[in-house]
Amino acid sequence: MTEHTKPQLPAPTAPRVAVIGGGPAGLMAAEVLAAGGARVDLFDAMPSVGRKFLLAGKGGLNLTHSEALPTFTGRYAERADEVGRWIEAFGPQALREWAAALGITTFVGSSGRVFPEEMKAAPLLRAWLHRLRAAGVRFHMRHRWLPGGLVPVDGVHHLRFESPTGERHAEADAVLLALGGGSWARLGSDGAWLPALQAAGLDCAPLKPSNCGFDIDWSEHLVAKHAGAPLKGVLLDFTDSRGRHFHRKGECVLTATGLEGSLVYAASALLRDEIEAHGTATMRLDLLPERPLAVLTDALARGRGARSLANHLREQAGLHGAKAGLLREGLTSAEWNERARDAAWLAQRIKALPLTLRAARPIDEAISSAGGVRLEALDEALCWPAHPSVACAGEMLDWEAPTGGYLLTACFASGVVAAQGLLAGWTARAG
Repeated sequence: MTEHTKPQLPAPTAPRVAVIGGGPAGLMAAEVLAAGGARVDLFDAMPSVGRKFLLAGKGGLNLTHSEALPTFTGRYAERADEVGRWIEAFGPQALREWAAALGITTFVGSSGRVFPEEMKAAPLLRAWLHRLRAAGVRFHMRHRWLPGGLVPVDGVHHLRFESPTGERHAEADAVLLALGGGSWARLGSDGAWLPALQAAGLDCAPLKPSNCGFDIDWSEHLVAKHAGAPLKGVLLDFTDSRGRHFHRKGECVLTATGLEGSLVYAASALLRDEIEAHGTATMRLDLLPERPLAVLTDALARGRGARSLANHLREQAGLHGAKAGLLREGLTSAEWNERARDAAWLAQRIKALPLTLRAARPIDEAISSAGGVRLEALDEALCWPAHPSVACAGEMLDWEAPTGGYLLTACFASGVVAAQGLLAGWTARAG
């Protein structure tokens, strides 16, 4: 453990803590609790822990980001203050030091993102589980928590789990919930816990897709010719009805149903909220952000003679394939043939192509989710004031962040904070 994760020591009588959920937040909480002297049992509904974590690492595990902390914490938008306090307890540098103590060397990529040298999640997870077992953490797989037990009886939580051998019961002095969000249900994050927590009296926000794609009413022609095509080096510009502005260059993918990819994911919170408020959201794509409008207009105004418009766009603007196909969307053949004669109109359309988004893709397709247990329902240590022997951590809390290491860092950090909160509470009650 690093200095950043050193918990307050519990009373001599070690508390029994049930950690429910085996993702990064739950595993980190288990480590902090065990280091603090607690007897830790970790329960997870899946056959093994960290399944979504492993999937996230298949293309290169982006653990965290190297940017300055004020910029880093700003990525959490409306929750920057709350999540910023978690990051103070266990931030990007502490995370890299923690990984190094597991024998995992990290490096900073050209984008500022931080990766393990091996790029994969599996070596880190294997080393981590070995250390957790050595610390005394007991794992109970295929144990799905059944609602109940959050309100202690005579100071004891009576928990029930569905297991392969039938219903099992467990007693605990404290419970730490790290049940995940609502995306990727097949990996364990199904959000099924939300009604149970609401029934128990914890205030929760509805789960929503985050870092997600969006539906657009493409023509059959565009889908047939260009579905799956990448759109590289484009600039997405969007201002919502509240005046929040997104303006960034990057890449996305034209899909059979709309758009997805890193650039769209980065704007997804604003786009999703606008659709919720007004039914649609219209963003604009600059297909050639490196070409000034005036220069592009002059190039397109050059006579094309007998060349087709497609060849003219290719030669004068370098536009072809999916980018060229997008220009005709929403227009009839007659409208396109008439309006595309105007170089100024065509250049303006290339530089600010309007695309109307109809809906976010389903939550189970999203990289992450927003919503969950409202932070206002918990104290700063992520414990439930009505029952301070209960804490929550990870993606089940109501916050969101873009990809780039911010999601994982906050999950790890929230696990540290919640575990420290339970240990401190136990010390106070026992003292």
